[in-house]
Amino acid sequence: MRAFTYERAEAAEAAAGRAADPSASFIAGGTNLVDLMKLQVLSPSHLVDVSRLPLDRIEATEEGGLRIGALVTNSALANDERIKATWPLLSRALLSGATAQLRNKATTGGNLLQRTRCYYFYDTTSPCNKREPGSGCGALEGFNRIHAILGASEHCIATHPSDMAVAMVALGAEAETLRPDGRRRRVAVEALHRLPGERPELETVLEPGELIEAVVLPPPPKGRQLYRKVRDRSSYAFALVSVAVALEVEGNAVSSLRLALGGVAHKPWRASRAEAALLGQPATRDSFRAAAEAELAEAVGHGGNDFKLPLARRVIAATLADAAGLTPEAEEGEPV
Repeated sequence: MRAFTYERAEAAEAAAGRAADPSASFIAGGTNLVDLMKLQVLSPSHLVDVSRLPLDRIEATEEGGLRIGALVTNSALANDERIKATWPLLSRALLSGATAQLRNKATTGGNLLQRTRCYYFYDTTSPCNKREPGSGCGALEGFNRIHAILGASEHCIATHPSDMAVAMVALGAEAETLRPDGRRRRVAVEALHRLPGERPELETVLEPGELIEAVVLPPPPKGRQLYRKVRDRSSYAFALVSVAVALEVEGNAVSSLRLALGGVAHKPWRASRAEAALLGQPATRDSFRAAAEAELAEAVGHGGNDFKLPLARRVIAATLADAAGLTPEAEEGEPV
């Protein structure tokens, strides 16, 4: 491990100021950063420990939502009675991630900012534009089974690994941040992460040293909430495809819908095309399949991950059907 300096922040303002240097980094639970430092994928020159800041509370807002401190652990958030009763989508997403031990340590802010699990990002002997800009993308012609089918570029086809962030996008959450100059702002979680374009090393819209202090949930969406995650094994595995949905049906028509996807893009993917295709339309299996087709119209596989295209179509349509309360039905040789 390379040498670095360390300090424990006593106030959020001091932490943001001290981490403004691009070579510095915040550390809280450390469940991702410590691994990356051990592998020398990341070598921050200075660590600012924010784990003792008073950002570990879940508080009701006047609007009927919740303000979740950035240091609330994934376990505490998933098992909060208000979350389980009113935002069950978020609880299910959190409980599908990692293991109980990691959830006990991982934080809300850190979960949003965790790095991709692309094999080539972790392998310092392989080219990776995210780790070393200009070196190339090893995954393009390499082993890319877990990689992106939406929003990718010739410079990067990595995916964002967070389950929680996908749920937060579907729920319309916002991050409250503190800049190094002392100004605060709110950023929609949907807009927090960037697509790779020509600069895959720039993963979020945050400035160097900008600290996430909290995530604010608006009042719960109407209708039924579901989170479905398809992965290689039942625990301690990242999503190949995940779907977060909040759906309301009035009569037989879709009256309200928020839909987000995980495991398919460089960021949690807001499925706006599918939403537009379904609003006001009959809540039928055919309409759900058509919406999935519309969302994935520009999806592209890269060989090893071609299977994600039909998989995503089926998971989107099946999750929407479940949320609408449709009775499962067998299809001509294809499970829904």
